[in-house]
Amino acid sequence: MKLRKPWMISTAAALGALALRSWLATVRYRYQPLGPNMDPHRPEMTGRYLYAFWHENILLPASQYARPDIHVLISQHADGQLITKICKRLGFSVVNGSTTRGGVKAFREMVSISETSHLAITPDGPRGPRRIVQPGVVMLAARTGLPIVTMGIAYAAAWRAKSWDRFAMPKPFSRAHLVTGELIHVPATVTPETLEPYRLWVQASLDHATAAAEAWAASNRWQAPEPLIPPPLSEPTADAA
Repeated sequence: MKLRKPWMISTAAALGALALRSWLATVRYRYQPLGPNMDPHRPEMTGRYLYAFWHENILLPASQYARPDIHVLISQHADGQLITKICKRLGFSVVNGSTTRGGVKAFREMVSISETSHLAITPDGPRGPRRIVQPGVVMLAARTGLPIVTMGIAYAAAWRAKSWDRFAMPKPFSRAHLVTGELIHVPATVTPETLEPYRLWVQASLDHATAAAEAWAASNRWQAPEPLIPPPLSEPTADAA
């Protein structure tokens, strides 16, 4: 059944947020940084950051990091209104748009918001391909000046939807594991023509953090992976731009 009337969407969002909050509260959360501790709940946390995680794993950030000073990008697809209202009830601030629908407006809004807020984005969303970083996250980092924090997420036990991203739903009373990578700084001079080395670096960092989280979830024992060696990235010159 399609939810078209505003009161139906609001009611469904309220019930959905309550159910999600109760369900996810049973999931045990564990965190390990590969670089600096990037938990935004830390009292000594300073600065603002661009958090990037795979589309399939949005439930863990929703349960652990939903707060007004983190703006998350939600695509304008058919269920966007409902998802937006659920995210807001969980505590997130929301920007509506994507790389395909409402993209320019959303991009400009995220750039403006970044002056006072963290940002969160799923770099393979809203339609995939699954676990493939799209250029938008690199351009957003370049225009905002925010360092990218890659977030590898895995669950010890989860249901998987038959969607393009194989959306993950952790089972009640299971474990969720989060691993963050080293900070990635993108120069302001990067353009759509020169961003590919940075996109590949974000891809490698997300894959590395995700593999570490998945190994941790499978064994229930943390073992630090081999360090990921940064590629020789050089700031684009004016001629290259």
